[in-house]
Amino acid sequence: MLRLKSAAAAEDLVQEIYVRLARVGDDAAIEKPAAYLYRLGSNLMLEQMRGQRRSAARDAAWVEAQTMSLGPEPVADEVAADAAVAARQRLAAIVEAIRELPSRTQEVFRLHKLEGLSHTETATRLGVSRSAVEKHMIAVLRHLAERLA
Repeated sequence: MLRLKSAAAAEDLVQEIYVRLARVGDDAAIEKPAAYLYRLGSNLMLEQMRGQRRSAARDAAWVEAQTMSLGPEPVADEVAADAAVAARQRLAAIVEAIRELPSRTQEVFRLHKLEGLSHTETATRLGVSRSAVEKHMIAVLRHLAERLA
């Protein structure tokens, strides 16, 4: 167990020894049973340790291929789960707050903030003055500030 560093690995080794011994026919003559058993256990243990090393090397290679590092520290590609949930909740609150606004104000917001039109382009598209667009945007920002504060 000391060499394998795990009780479970030692149990697996004992099982494998038993399986191998069961395969040996009754007619097989083993001159030195204790030496045979010792050699069998040693060989199986070495096989198991080599397999663990190969597995660890394969896992380390996969992790290295899948992650980015900045010096010795790995850089996470994903946002933390709690941050993602908080962002979704905040977005849902914003969408709900926008839906409470009059339809014209919602349209001004959509054109300006989501489609990226300037105030002048939004005004031209909707057939209103630039000042009207600015007033709608001020109303949106005030409403969001009140609802999300």
